[in-house]
Amino acid sequence: MKKIVIASLDPSAGKTNIIVGLAKAAKCNFGYMKPFGERVLYKKKRLLDYDSALLTNIFGLKDSPEDMSIGFDHSKLRYMYTEGTLGQRVKEMEEIIGKDKDVLFIEGGKGLSYGASVHLDPLNLSKMTGARLILIVGGDDDTIMDSIDFIRKYIRMEGVDFAGVIINKVKDISDFKEAYMDKIKEMKVPVLGIIPFERELAYISVESIAETLFAKVLAGEEGMLNQAKEIFVGAQSAESAMKNPLFSKPDKLIITSGDRSDMILAALESDTAGIVLTNNILPSSNLINMAKVKRIPLMLVSLDTFRAAKQIDDMERLLTYNERSKVELLGKLISENVDIKALLG
Repeated sequence: MKKIVIASLDPSAGKTNIIVGLAKAAKCNFGYMKPFGERVLYKKKRLLDYDSALLTNIFGLKDSPEDMSIGFDHSKLRYMYTEGTLGQRVKEMEEIIGKDKDVLFIEGGKGLSYGASVHLDPLNLSKMTGARLILIVGGDDDTIMDSIDFIRKYIRMEGVDFAGVIINKVKDISDFKEAYMDKIKEMKVPVLGIIPFERELAYISVESIAETLFAKVLAGEEGMLNQAKEIFVGAQSAESAMKNPLFSKPDKLIITSGDRSDMILAALESDTAGIVLTNNILPSSNLINMAKVKRIPLMLVSLDTFRAAKQIDDMERLLTYNERSKVELLGKLISENVDIKALLG
């Protein structure tokens, strides 16, 4: 069985997406564990990690997401385990989840240092399990080069089977290779793949927005999987809004007060992914019926328009299990841009 720790220097580098893409592209029998959970879900009186639940739902994994993490809180882990007993617990998880698997993916936490004080940082996980370590780096070109040079200069890899880096979310791969690959080769940091930035992966589903805002869906439930490609705050008149080029773009999300019937009507008559109605004000029944007919989600929240827009803007663009087109896209990106044989070998 091949064991691989997927980690990153910084949060939101795309670790989970890359694991999804690798599993899809490699078409292997794999297991997944995330010893130090971070995105906590509470379901049916159980604590789960979001990423563990995601992988389980997408690929129908047999192991319970509850069993894929040891804990979520530094203080509890310090109280419950010593370094020795924690290492034994990781080994037990590895044996159970990795049984009869071709590959075991072990995902690190928010960054390379996350979990170090409780011995669950990615470097230590790699040492404990004998797994290969792959680091994900991303951002603009300068940030990527800073990260790779930082790895070369300051990350001590003694006792770690460091396979190399996957460079993620690159805006122009040709330009990046021409400008930086010779320098990276001089640094002697192996590059396993360079994945292009795909705007579709940055879109957010209407369903995710509704869950984040605790919205009540008044109509258009059939459109909850719509992808919001643009966010438009309807604080002006409908006439002024329609003069804005952003309003004419397809698959936009409109955020407006529930008493702004002119704005709601204009949104329903255009290419709209969903409408967030703020201030807990119900629109007229005619508009609700119109949204039902057009299958455009109409979501009611108690927040004011500014706060609703701010929460949506701050949302982390997480993959959800029913976004199948994104899962297929991730598999395609990995197949075309990552040396899977070198990575698994």
